Amino acid sequence: MRLLLAWLINAAALFAVSYLMQSVQVSDVGTALIAALVLGLVNALIRPILVLLTLPVTLLTLGLFILVINGLMFWAVASMIGGFQVAGFWSAVGGALLYSIISWALSALLLKK
Repeated sequence: MRLLLAWLINAAALFAVSYLMQSVQVSDVGTALIAALVLGLVNALIRPILVLLTLPVTLLTLGLFILVINGLMFWAVASMIGGFQVAGFWSAVGGALLYSIISWALSALLLKK
């Protein structure tokens, strides 16, 4: 049940990002649900490998390169899902950052114990 609620929170956060940023577009709620699911899977499976491979650069930039990795993941999912579009790389970095903040805030409000 908690996993389903987290998925819905992430879909709502993705839908909110599309309203707050003109460069990120989500066509409908169904697309937001699918994109949130794929984004969760990509972040769970591919992101740790990329973080490990880019560890020297991440350490050199004091962790700021993680923003680039998050943007790349956001942009990759947008290119895979029809109806979910991101205008460019820096829009993807900003969208990923805003998505993280909104989903964290919603999770803190709704999933607190």
